[in-house]
Amino acid sequence: MKTTLRAVIVAALLTGLGACSSGDKDPQEAAQAQNEAQHAAAAPDNETSKAQDYDSEFLTKAASGGMLEVELGKLVSQRGTSAEARQFAQHMIADHTKANEELKALAAQKNITLPGSLASDHQDVYNGVAEEKGLDMDKKYLQEMEKDHQEDVKEFTEASAKASDPAIKAFAAKTLPTLQMHLDMVTKMRPAVEAKK
Repeated sequence: MKTTLRAVIVAALLTGLGACSSGDKDPQEAAQAQNEAQHAAAAPDNETSKAQDYDSEFLTKAASGGMLEVELGKLVSQRGTSAEARQFAQHMIADHTKANEELKALAAQKNITLPGSLASDHQDVYNGVAEEKGLDMDKKYLQEMEKDHQEDVKEFTEASAKASDPAIKAFAAKTLPTLQMHLDMVTKMRPAVEAKK
């Protein structure tokens, strides 16, 4: 009886998610809600479901963050004025495109739904950088990338220890040195760009 009721609730949730247009709900939240509904239906106990929710939340957030880094990289590689910002943007495109592909393959293997577009907070960051011009755009971009990579390093460090799925834990641990390298790069180059007039 419990399984049948749970299946009916999950089906209703998934149907409701499908009926929502992308403008109604944040893409990252919608993907995570779908993942949590699947976990609730499949997990035999609450602890397993919570562990799966953590893993899928990590991947959905990482997917949106990875998309942001690639999209901003493309923008700044085309419109950036400083050599430092354009160089960093090229690194973001190359490294995060590769990491994003690995993340997508892992999510597909684990039956985790990822957002198809930027989460609203990441879209706000993109818009904030895109509305700037010239050197101001470069400065804003590097500022956002430093902040973003500080958060990434923290989240990937946590997931490399806390994720319940060994493959997700391994992905976080494998990606962490690249994120730390990006953080080190942007931290070193930002003062030179900030000093430009």
